Amino acid sequence: MPPHPKRKHSKGRRDRRRAHDALTPVTLVACRNCGEMRRQHTVCLNCGHYEGREVIAIKKDDKG
Repeated sequence: MPPHPKRKHSKGRRDRRRAHDALTPVTLVACRNCGEMRRQHTVCLNCGHYEGREVIAIKKDDKG
C-alpha cells in the first residue's frame, strides 16, 4: 500500500504552494511603424517591423 499523509496540510501551506500558479495578463504595446497593438519584444504581425526596421516582408492583399 502507498504511504498516506499522517496529518492534513493546512490551507496556508496549500495556498503557498499554489502562489506561482496565477496567470499574468499579456502586455501589449503599440507598434512604432503602424500603430497596431502587439506583444512586447516581438515582430509586429501587421507590418513585419521590429526595432524600427523591417524584419518580415508582409504581402498586402488588395481585395476590396
